Amino acid sequence: MSIAVVILNWNGEKYLEKFLPVLIQNCTSPDVEIIVADNASTDGSLKILETNFPEIQTIILDKNYGFAEGYNKALAQVKTDYYVLLNSDVEVTPGWLNKLVEYMDQHADVAACQPKILSYSNHDYFEHAGAAGGFIDRFGFPFCRGRVFGIVEKDEGQYNSVIDIFWATGACFMVRSDVYHKMGGLDADFFAHMEEIDFCWRLKSRGYRLVCVPESVVYHIGGGTLNMEHPHKTYLNFRNNLLMLYKNLPESLLEEIMFWRIIFDYAAAFQLFITGKPNNARSVIKAHADFKHMKHDFEDRRKDNIFYATTDNKEFILQKSIVLRYYFKGEKTYNILTKNKQ
Repeated sequence: MSIAVVILNWNGEKYLEKFLPVLIQNCTSPDVEIIVADNASTDGSLKILETNFPEIQTIILDKNYGFAEGYNKALAQVKTDYYVLLNSDVEVTPGWLNKLVEYMDQHADVAACQPKILSYSNHDYFEHAGAAGGFIDRFGFPFCRGRVFGIVEKDEGQYNSVIDIFWATGACFMVRSDVYHKMGGLDADFFAHMEEIDFCWRLKSRGYRLVCVPESVVYHIGGGTLNMEHPHKTYLNFRNNLLMLYKNLPESLLEEIMFWRIIFDYAAAFQLFITGKPNNARSVIKAHADFKHMKHDFEDRRKDNIFYATTDNKEFILQKSIVLRYYFKGEKTYNILTKNKQ
């Protein structure tokens, strides 16, 4: 099986210098090629690649297409059996890729998988983006084995089992190339954030499996492009979450869930405002306004998703509100939240 490890880079010269040597060291098989797709960086990324890593194949994009369309355009030029979408701020470990490939080779019904994602700054803890596999609650709020909202757990082996998940993180995401293209890739209109969850929802709805393979471990810095507190990140997360729900929810749930999301999101905006983050609060309001304007453009995508869905994914969507459980019942870890799934 041929594998392409593809890093989508945008002004990440310091990460390329730091993490590419480790990646090269741990990708020695002749079946593996490393590719850096550059999203029109304005720093010294291309110079560093040319000077320090001439053996690395590069794809140079003409502008910054964002995470979603940047990968779509890059992967359209890559012909291998598997793709690994890898953030530039990830440090891999020995054997990380072999474990993923072995599992995918042995399980033809698995379309995509992720490793265990630990924090680069503190190897004992999970990292926010993906941890040990992603899920959503009934209102579309994402959480992970190892991370619920801002609470990140210490890795004590509690999530070392392979498990079917609802979404795999875009920080390190292995997918079968034929399935990626069959699904139409990532939704370009998301630009960045939530696009991998939307993509995985499409996979799950069509009967594909996604798993976390914790024997494979990588360390992620996180927030390399936009930090967690940046208002634009807040905007993209809230807007894209609404778009994702509109695209994928069955008709019987859409109206109810959207009603509750207005309540939850405006409560979040109020909380951000009173805690001294007025720009983030405004980002939430803008996200809802822009969602209303954009919704019409997503009608055909919604119809396709509903038409091709073979399951409602109820087994993999927590039938609770993690907002209410987290803030009012103190249920702040995956194991506690899922102890009684209903």
